[in-house]
Amino acid sequence: MPTIRGGSTSRNDGSTCQEFTIKVLTGQRRVGKSYVLLQLMDHIRNTDPDANILYINMELNEFVSIKTHTDLNAYLKDKFINDKNNYFFIDEVQEISSFEKSLRSLLAKNICDIYCTGSNANMLSGELATHLSGRYIAFHIHSLSYQEFLEFHRLDNKFESVLQYLRYGGMPFLPNIGLQDELPFEYLRNVYSTILLKDVVARENIRNVSFLENLVIYLANNTGSLFSANNISKYLKSQRVEMSPQLTINYLKALSNAYIVHKVTRAEIGGLKIFEIGEKYYFEDIGLRNAVVGFNQRADIHKLLENAVYLRLVQQDYKVFVGKMGEKEIDFAGDKNGSRLYVQACLTLNNDETTAQREFGNLLQIEDNYPKYVVTLNDISTGVSQQGIIHMNLIDFLTADQ
Repeated sequence: MPTIRGGSTSRNDGSTCQEFTIKVLTGQRRVGKSYVLLQLMDHIRNTDPDANILYINMELNEFVSIKTHTDLNAYLKDKFINDKNNYFFIDEVQEISSFEKSLRSLLAKNICDIYCTGSNANMLSGELATHLSGRYIAFHIHSLSYQEFLEFHRLDNKFESVLQYLRYGGMPFLPNIGLQDELPFEYLRNVYSTILLKDVVARENIRNVSFLENLVIYLANNTGSLFSANNISKYLKSQRVEMSPQLTINYLKALSNAYIVHKVTRAEIGGLKIFEIGEKYYFEDIGLRNAVVGFNQRADIHKLLENAVYLRLVQQDYKVFVGKMGEKEIDFAGDKNGSRLYVQACLTLNNDETTAQREFGNLLQIEDNYPKYVVTLNDISTGVSQQGIIHMNLIDFLTADQ
């Protein structure tokens, strides 16, 4: 990733100076944001050997004393060099209270190029949006795509490999552990616990941790299902757990803020109406989902298939909705740069006329000419067009550019 700078501004003496823009890498903890920072630093060293690079990793003990923006200001004092290009990198910046005040001050002084990472969406909707509107660019870092999964694990692109992806997911550290026995899931469970405690419980001041854990289990068991906070509350009540819909919504938001799950709302096909009730949730990493509730290929494969299709779309920068046409549904409608596509995901067609009619028929009723796909897991035929709808095998969908 190249160094990204802002424009230039004029000084009173007629000369120009660099106007910096903060680069923010967001995403779930342990998806590789830190390594992207390290790669950026290597790039800068290669292109500007005299650069002055400052680096803070809030997960290291040597920086544990930096707790507030005042501590950060004190640490940075006298560390910038006037006659050199200054770069400031800070990893997991949300761990510093009121960090945005320090970043705003650094921008005002215009003395360094700033890069930071964060594992909570409130950085963009809260702290940075309030204090640094228009002065930052966000880049979302996802877990490994299927193509990256193959490359990292040195696997061939075949059916067995896609099943391993649906089982273990795309956390980038897994190649150091291997994909055998229970070791990968032991690692994934530890990652999940860290995310839940650091990025949800501690940051959001969650009191009912037991309910939060049960809520994640519910989401994992109902991946890709339409439901509302009221439905979840009714289910919990049937389990003799009393929890208000509003508190359930707050906990769902906290999980989404930590990027554990993604909320996908419903939108009317061909219209602008967004439905506030009845959303779907998908996991940022399929392996973490399986670590929470276990991997049951026979019972869960259709949920994992749908989650994988969703991840492929967001990894390609689509804004994804659940499409609605009256009583009928399109699994995914994706918007990007003024264009759109539609995707139906099902396990297999197997010459089943009812299934084919449901998957193809819903798409045929959409009155536009944007690309339409039916994605299945193990059907051999792929790329075949039926009245303009493309039937693709999951492997091909995960490796093609849509």
